[in-house]
Amino acid sequence: MTRIGVEAGGTFTDLVQYDGHRVTISKVPSVPSSPDVGVTDALAAARADLAGLHELTHGSTVAVNAILERKGARLGFVTTRGFRDILLLQRHDRQRMFDLFYRKPQPVVSRTDVLEIDERMLADGSVLDPLDQAASRVAIERFLATRNLDAVAICLLNSYANPAHELTLRDQFLAVAPELFVTCSVEVGREFREYERASTTTLAAYVQPTVGRYLNRLEQRLQQGGFSGRLTIMQSSGGRLPVEGIRQNALATLFSGPSAGVTGAIRQVVSDRYRNLITLDVGGTSADVCLVTDGRPDMIGETAIDGLPVHVPVVDIVSVGAGGGSLLWADEGGMLRVGPDSAGADPGPVCYGKGGERPTLTDAQVVRGALPADALLAGYMPLAADRARARIAELAAPFGLDAETFSASAIRIANAGMISAIKAVSTERGKDPRDYALVAFGGAGPLHATDLADELGIRTVIVPPYPGVLSAYGLLVADFTMADALTRPTPLDEAAADQVRAVHDELAGRTRDRLRALGVEGPVETTLTLDMRYVGQAFELSVTVGTAELAGLTPAGLRELFAARHQQLYQHGGAGKDKPVQIVAYRIEMRKVLEDAPHLALPPGQGAAVRPGRVFAGGGWHDCPILPREGLRDSLREGGAREGLCIVEDQTSTTLVGAGWQIEVDDRDNMVLRKAK
Repeated sequence: MTRIGVEAGGTFTDLVQYDGHRVTISKVPSVPSSPDVGVTDALAAARADLAGLHELTHGSTVAVNAILERKGARLGFVTTRGFRDILLLQRHDRQRMFDLFYRKPQPVVSRTDVLEIDERMLADGSVLDPLDQAASRVAIERFLATRNLDAVAICLLNSYANPAHELTLRDQFLAVAPELFVTCSVEVGREFREYERASTTTLAAYVQPTVGRYLNRLEQRLQQGGFSGRLTIMQSSGGRLPVEGIRQNALATLFSGPSAGVTGAIRQVVSDRYRNLITLDVGGTSADVCLVTDGRPDMIGETAIDGLPVHVPVVDIVSVGAGGGSLLWADEGGMLRVGPDSAGADPGPVCYGKGGERPTLTDAQVVRGALPADALLAGYMPLAADRARARIAELAAPFGLDAETFSASAIRIANAGMISAIKAVSTERGKDPRDYALVAFGGAGPLHATDLADELGIRTVIVPPYPGVLSAYGLLVADFTMADALTRPTPLDEAAADQVRAVHDELAGRTRDRLRALGVEGPVETTLTLDMRYVGQAFELSVTVGTAELAGLTPAGLRELFAARHQQLYQHGGAGKDKPVQIVAYRIEMRKVLEDAPHLALPPGQGAAVRPGRVFAGGGWHDCPILPREGLRDSLREGGAREGLCIVEDQTSTTLVGAGWQIEVDDRDNMVLRKAK
């Protein structure tokens, strides 16, 4: 049964194929305006037999780009009377504290496209003001008659506790306009906090038509090529679902690419020896960092995009705008800056030779020699190294620097942003990065890895085989997952344990039914997470309860789990044993584990010959060998572990090994770099 994973990134579209015996890869330039074209280009480059393909898993940036570029649906918003401005009022915090010209994030729906409905639910689910269905039908008809809408988002006050009014309004909208995309908040998530619910619901409705049309185009292209297998789509949670599940909730794909990279790193690297990892994925537009503890990535139930909150399960990834395509520029004060704007796939960095004129971080790596001038990008693209040097020299002149020193300075600035991201997921959350191995991948991650590790005191760096396509590999080996959440405040009294078991059974039954409806059968692993807090606090801590512990769970045991989590994060137990604790929300994840998950491996035999190179580091040029990644295991076996400054090339990425680092290769073909003592 042949399976393929295809990840459409901002610069390249990557493909990994597994036919039951071996893994093959391909890498082609992305087509940002039509990512589905990039997918078919990658399939053609891999000479994939679509007629014989059992399953294709896909991840893309369609949903996130629709929001960032404001190219989603023309949207209407329906809410309880009196809450028309909830999307504009937002919260009273400021995302940029000292910006005198700060403005709150702009919602994706105009105030003029908001419909207020006379109804009111209470927080316990009881009805205060019933819905007058005749009046609401008239209001809906008038609302639609004066607007040309593609989609409608419905989010009524306290509907998470009782969805009856929302579901009635949904049916009325579809009766008047069957072609509309209608999204109810209770279909996206049944959690409290009105602004966050409203924001999530509008974003889900905003991207649903765009993602739906994209998936239709992709399916048509695949079917025209003879594909009749199963199409599955990656979610932000690091798991995948059949395409029909994504059509019901396109917002779940928001961060599918970065999440796939974390999944790939876990599958390829985690073993009895390596269970605690910091993943570093540096692609064309950003550097994405995630903490993996005991083989599992940290998860969160809320994130943000373009400043707007989103309640979706997502792998806890911190991103900074420091990718290979990040532009180098001078700000108004004459300071050198890197990113966050990117050259993207078209025209791309100057060294791509595709018409780009603005230098990028990749151009800086070429100028300093970390990317050899005679290298073939992605295995086939020659570099326009002279052009990159000329453009960087022009940018460096006002600083009074030569091109090499300027490039090294830009790389140090980018590294500082990546270090901040690593600290955000580790030291700022009570974890010491020195207790973790740094796993570097993406097209540019291995170029920065040992420099970052030196700064942070990390002594082990792991570079998987074909690191430039690890996200596509993550798609190939991802499990099926589905999550659900429910806000149901529960005091930690004598009945709390029984309530936890009851809500677990309720959520587990519904989630399992949804998986079966999508054709996902077989045994599943279930994870229950409780959002808990001291009574009176505004925010919660997430506490995981093992399903094996449910039968013997007690209120005292729940308090101990909460106290331990509080101690881990804040180094103290909080308000003490006498302060009442409550459960606020319940979260469940079901995972159908993929049993037949291959590891990436390089082909046997010797690679190309070692050739000389030079790298600008520490203020001067240093000679260093350029080693081929293929055949590295055999050459190390013959000559022992190699130590010292060198460059290692493979088909998808280049690794810069800093001075004082030793190279080994483990039994999964991962290149393991250790800091020499």
